[in-house]
Amino acid sequence: MDSNYLLSLPGIDNTEIQFLQNLMTGMTEPQKQQFASIYGARRKDPQTILLLSLLGLVVIAGIHRFVLEQIGMGILYFFTGGLCLVGTIVDAINYKSLTWEYNQKKALESSSIAKTFIASPQS
Repeated sequence: MDSNYLLSLPGIDNTEIQFLQNLMTGMTEPQKQQFASIYGARRKDPQTILLLSLLGLVVIAGIHRFVLEQIGMGILYFFTGGLCLVGTIVDAINYKSLTWEYNQKKALESSSIAKTFIASPQS
Protein backbone atom coordinates (compact mmCIF):
# COMPACT_ATOMS: atom_id res chain seq x y z
CA MET A 1 0.00 0.00 0.00
CA ASP A 2 2.77 2.40 0.94
CA SER A 3 4.74 2.71 -2.26
CA ASN A 4 1.73 2.25 -4.57
CA TYR A 5 -0.06 5.25 -3.10
CA LEU A 6 3.16 7.26 -2.78
CA LEU A 7 4.08 6.67 -6.41
CA SER A 8 0.74 8.14 -7.49
CA LEU A 9 1.61 11.52 -5.95
CA PRO A 10 2.60 14.04 -8.64
CA GLY A 11 6.26 15.00 -8.84
CA ILE A 12 7.44 12.56 -6.15
CA ASP A 13 11.04 11.37 -6.28
CA ASN A 14 12.99 8.56 -4.61
CA THR A 15 14.28 10.77 -1.79
CA GLU A 16 10.77 11.74 -0.79
CA ILE A 17 9.52 8.15 -1.03
CA GLN A 18 12.32 6.94 1.27
CA PHE A 19 11.63 9.76 3.73
CA LEU A 20 7.92 8.90 3.83
CA GLN A 21 8.55 5.17 4.18
CA ASN A 22 10.84 5.88 7.14
CA LEU A 23 8.09 7.99 8.73
CA MET A 24 5.59 5.16 8.27
CA THR A 25 7.85 2.59 9.92
CA GLY A 26 6.10 1.23 12.99
CA MET A 27 2.66 2.52 12.00
CA THR A 28 -0.32 0.21 11.84
CA GLU A 29 -2.17 -0.16 8.55
CA PRO A 30 -4.97 2.27 9.58
CA GLN A 31 -2.34 4.79 10.68
CA LYS A 32 -0.56 4.43 7.34
CA GLN A 33 -3.81 4.98 5.47
CA GLN A 34 -4.63 8.02 7.60
CA PHE A 35 -1.13 9.40 7.10
CA ALA A 36 -1.26 8.89 3.33
CA SER A 37 -4.64 10.59 3.16
CA ILE A 38 -3.59 13.61 5.23
CA TYR A 39 -0.22 14.01 3.54
CA GLY A 40 -1.66 13.64 0.05
CA ALA A 41 -4.08 16.49 0.76
CA ARG A 42 -1.41 18.81 2.22
CA ARG A 43 1.50 18.07 -0.12
CA LYS A 44 2.47 20.55 -2.85
CA ASP A 45 3.57 19.49 -6.32
CA PRO A 46 7.00 20.86 -7.31
CA GLN A 47 5.78 21.65 -10.83
CA THR A 48 2.99 23.82 -9.42
CA ILE A 49 5.50 25.81 -7.38
CA LEU A 50 7.70 26.24 -10.47
CA LEU A 51 4.76 27.53 -12.52
CA LEU A 52 3.71 29.92 -9.76
CA SER A 53 7.24 31.29 -9.39
CA LEU A 54 7.51 31.79 -13.16
CA LEU A 55 4.14 33.51 -13.06
CA GLY A 56 5.73 35.93 -10.63
CA LEU A 57 8.09 37.08 -13.38
CA VAL A 58 5.24 38.47 -15.47
CA VAL A 59 2.22 39.01 -13.21
CA ILE A 60 2.35 39.08 -9.40
CA ALA A 61 5.56 38.15 -7.62
CA GLY A 62 5.39 36.05 -4.47
CA ILE A 63 2.35 33.87 -5.18
CA HIS A 64 4.45 30.74 -4.73
CA ARG A 65 5.58 31.95 -1.29
CA PHE A 66 1.97 32.39 -0.18
CA VAL A 67 1.15 28.86 -1.40
CA LEU A 68 4.13 27.54 0.61
CA GLU A 69 2.73 29.33 3.69
CA GLN A 70 5.65 31.78 3.80
CA ILE A 71 3.40 34.80 4.21
CA GLY A 72 6.13 37.26 5.22
CA MET A 73 8.27 36.45 2.19
CA GLY A 74 5.19 36.57 -0.02
CA ILE A 75 4.39 40.08 1.14
CA LEU A 76 8.02 41.13 0.69
CA TYR A 77 8.11 39.70 -2.84
CA PHE A 78 4.78 41.33 -3.67
CA PHE A 79 5.86 44.82 -2.65
CA THR A 80 9.40 44.61 -4.06
CA GLY A 81 8.58 42.94 -7.35
CA GLY A 82 10.15 39.67 -6.28
CA LEU A 83 13.13 41.59 -4.86
CA CYS A 84 13.55 43.24 -8.26
CA LEU A 85 12.95 39.85 -9.94
CA VAL A 86 16.22 38.41 -8.59
CA GLY A 87 14.49 36.54 -5.75
CA THR A 88 11.85 35.20 -8.10
CA ILE A 89 14.49 33.93 -10.53
CA VAL A 90 16.40 32.25 -7.70
CA ASP A 91 13.18 30.65 -6.46
CA ALA A 92 12.38 29.42 -9.98
CA ILE A 93 15.77 27.71 -10.03
CA ASN A 94 15.42 26.32 -6.48
CA TYR A 95 11.74 25.35 -6.68
CA LYS A 96 12.45 21.71 -5.82
CA SER A 97 14.22 22.53 -2.57
CA LEU A 98 11.49 25.01 -1.58
CA THR A 99 8.84 22.38 -2.20
CA TRP A 100 10.84 19.62 -0.49
CA GLU A 101 11.25 21.74 2.65
CA TYR A 102 7.51 22.44 2.75
CA ASN A 103 6.57 18.81 2.08
CA GLN A 104 8.91 17.53 4.81
CA LYS A 105 7.23 19.79 7.34
CA LYS A 106 3.77 18.64 6.23
CA ALA A 107 4.83 14.97 6.31
CA LEU A 108 6.02 15.30 9.92
CA GLU A 109 2.77 17.03 10.89
CA SER A 110 0.71 14.38 9.08
CA SER A 111 2.65 11.59 10.78
CA SER A 112 2.04 13.12 14.18
CA ILE A 113 -1.68 13.49 13.49
CA ALA A 114 -2.02 9.91 12.21
CA LYS A 115 -0.21 8.49 15.23
CA THR A 116 -2.25 10.61 17.67
CA PHE A 117 -5.76 10.06 16.37
CA ILE A 118 -5.51 6.38 15.58
CA ALA A 119 -3.99 4.75 18.60
CA SER A 120 -2.26 1.47 17.95
CA PRO A 121 -4.31 -1.55 19.11
CA GLN A 122 -3.56 -2.89 22.57
CA SER A 123 -2.70 -6.59 22.72
